[in-house]
Formats: sequence, structure tokens, C-alpha cells
Amino acid sequence: MTRNKSQCEVTLLRLLLDEMYAGLKEYFETLGWNVLTAQEAGLKGAKDKDVVEYARNNNLLLVTQDPKPAELADLTGVKYVIISSAMIAKIADAKIREKYPNLKQE
Repeated sequence: MTRNKSQCEVTLLRLLLDEMYAGLKEYFETLGWNVLTAQEAGLKGAKDKDVVEYARNNNLLLVTQDPKPAELADLTGVKYVIISSAMIAKIADAKIREKYPNLKQE
């Protein structure tokens, strides 16, 4: 069996954490990611388009909570993930229910 190049290729990416997620850097590093924060990249207070352009120019995957840079990334083909407040709330809710199954909501 022969595999074509695309089946065997692995893309190595670094993460670019948008400003609101800079505090997660050590967690991502512990999970094995190579991480750069927006602050470390000199992007503190930068316009969303500049953050996305930096991610594109440096082959970084943008991790953000803000829909605007996520939309700009999508429009320009930049890899990104958006972690919304609703997503965080759902994860927290599931963990609360798992850890304390006998608790009832008021």
C-alpha cells in the first residue's frame, strides 16, 4: 500500500493566544503546545486585523474568545479556534454536575 504525501504530512503549528487567554499559556505548554501570547508578540492593544495578520505571517493558530478576529481569520484563511463564554459555561456546568450529582438547581 502506498500513501500519498498528504496522508503522511504533519503540520507543526504554534498557538497564538489572544490577549484574554494569555493566562492559559502554561496550561497549553503543559499539554505539549508551543505557545506565543499576543503580549509577547508585541500585539497588546493591537487591532484585530493586525493580530490575524501576525498569525498568518507566522503560521500560528489563533485562539480567541472574540468573534471579530475569528471572523477575520476565517475570511483570510488563518487557522483559528474560538472559545466562547457559552462553551466555558457548558464545560463548567458538566463538571459541577459530575462532581456533585446530588446538587439540585433552584
